Amino acid sequence: MGLFGKKRKKQGNGTLDRASDSTDQRHLIDFIKTRSGVEAYVEPKTTVTETTVMLIAHDGEWTRRRIDGPAGAFALGRKHNVPVYEVAKTGYPQRKRDFDARRKLEQQRNQ
Repeated sequence: MGLFGKKRKKQGNGTLDRASDSTDQRHLIDFIKTRSGVEAYVEPKTTVTETTVMLIAHDGEWTRRRIDGPAGAFALGRKHNVPVYEVAKTGYPQRKRDFDARRKLEQQRNQ
C-alpha cells in the first residue's frame, strides 16, 4: 500500500507516466508554427516521466510535452527545421530563465 492509498503501478515502459500521444504532437507542432526562433531541448526519461522535449521560442516562451524518445525529438526537429539539443549536455538557454523571471514578476505585481 502506498503512502496515500493505492500504490501506483508502473506502466510497461518503466515509468509512472503515460506515453506520448497525438495531442502532444499537435501541441508541439502548433507551438513551432506560431512562434519564431524555436529550439528543442530533449529531456531524458526518468523513473517518473517519459522522455520530454521543451520547445523554447526566441523570447524565452516555452512549452514541454512528452515525445517518443530522443529519436522522436530529433525527427520532429528535422521535419520542422528546428535545432534539437540534449539538455543534459547543453543546459537551457538564458532567455528561458529570463522569461520565467519576467513572468514571476508579473504574477507578483498582479497579486
